[in-house]
Amino acid sequence: MNSAARAQDSNWMLLFACWMIASVSTLGSLFFSEIMGFQPCVLCWYQRIAMYPLVLILPVGMFPIDLNVVRYALPLSLLGTLLALFHLLLVAGYIPESIKPCVQGVPCSEVQIEWFGFVTIPLLSGLSFLLISALLILIHRRTAK
Repeated sequence: MNSAARAQDSNWMLLFACWMIASVSTLGSLFFSEIMGFQPCVLCWYQRIAMYPLVLILPVGMFPIDLNVVRYALPLSLLGTLLALFHLLLVAGYIPESIKPCVQGVPCSEVQIEWFGFVTIPLLSGLSFLLISALLILIHRRTAK
């Protein structure tokens, strides 16, 4: 196997990892809302709007391999990262209550789960978006050479 084929295979694996993270995140959010009965807040909905299309967009670049899919997936992932960061700062109390985007329904600052004393739904979302963004940037940097 030559180096170009090996690089293409490793890029495919990175893209597949991005798709797996997006799929697990999507299923996790559906589990929390549909099975556990947690009502999503406004910021959670915005993060879902950024995550759910990734489950459909990323496989388009996998079969056949087309790394231009990074151009479409990366903006959604970066937007989701920013939304999750804002949500985390709101839950942590660093953002004042007057800026809260959730004026109806479930308050965005409400903590519905807290595993190990610090793992919350916004943290899980933020880690997923951050990891997807990092992998997509890595793919982009490897193919831009």
